[in-house]
Amino acid sequence: MPPKIRGMTANSTPTPGQLRRFTLLLSGEDVLDEPESKEGPRQGLPHERFLLGEAVPIAPVLLLGQSDRIVNPTEVIACLQPVHLHATRDHLILMGQNQIDLTAEESAQLLNAALPFIEEDFQNSILFQNQHYWFIPAGPFSSLASYSVDQAHGRNIDWWMPRDTHEEGIAKRWRKLQNEIQMIWHIGPVNEEREQRGMPSINSLWISGIGKLNDVKPAESLKESQCLIGQHPLLPGLARLLGLPYEITLNENNLAGAFAWLEQPQLSWPQLSAALLNKKIDEVLLIDFPNGKVRERTLTVKDLHKKSWAFWKKSEPLTWKEITQA
Repeated sequence: MPPKIRGMTANSTPTPGQLRRFTLLLSGEDVLDEPESKEGPRQGLPHERFLLGEAVPIAPVLLLGQSDRIVNPTEVIACLQPVHLHATRDHLILMGQNQIDLTAEESAQLLNAALPFIEEDFQNSILFQNQHYWFIPAGPFSSLASYSVDQAHGRNIDWWMPRDTHEEGIAKRWRKLQNEIQMIWHIGPVNEEREQRGMPSINSLWISGIGKLNDVKPAESLKESQCLIGQHPLLPGLARLLGLPYEITLNENNLAGAFAWLEQPQLSWPQLSAALLNKKIDEVLLIDFPNGKVRERTLTVKDLHKKSWAFWKKSEPLTWKEITQA
């Protein structure tokens, strides 16, 4: 029986004696003051490693969630994304996908122009494409260490370009293909039209997420969930992989047993605290990453208010900022 994916409600009725827990994951940032190494930065943001494991095989999980394809769990998949590299005085900065306003038609035109070069170098055909992602078996590029756009955007790309691991020359081969595609797109109609509209050019191709489904090692709190909630495109793929229902938004009927990764988690706190007070859930497991390290804290109804020695005064509720910065 195929797993439930988009828009289907989880059966969140707990078994007798089971705590009705809601798990909330907060995004983490790289620890930028870690000593630099010749091997380059660590692959994956803290929450990406938490969700997927140390190998961070983002591409096959995204493919699973973006398409109806059956994905071979042993095949190494790469994710390609058309991007804009912003030139400063002495380096290039990768802009995030939400900053370039790429249309589905533009994405298709860019892929058609680059397709012969991509398929020749990857020695494979594109598996699936949509507005933001193109997926292809990684082939000769399987051994590259790569970094997601989420991890590398807004930064000097010199430090975030793909790197060789156990096979030398693969990163150089990728840069050669990348340069060829940059030249094709530079003189193409897509960027001419975007320039006329005052939009940033699509001047490079980014590779990331290289890995296979068999390398996905989700955290225990994720595997123990009954439903995944959130808008990030990794979540429907993880839900499909784990055989869990998936929903985009919170509602009062899908809290118990759910695992959520939300774009604006602070907006969910009034609803979650009300659910604790109304005994619709017993606890909130809050997962964040101070200094890049996993931290898990359990919040119950007793933790909603500030502690005070003035017992005769009504205690004030804790704010979201106070909770997350504790």
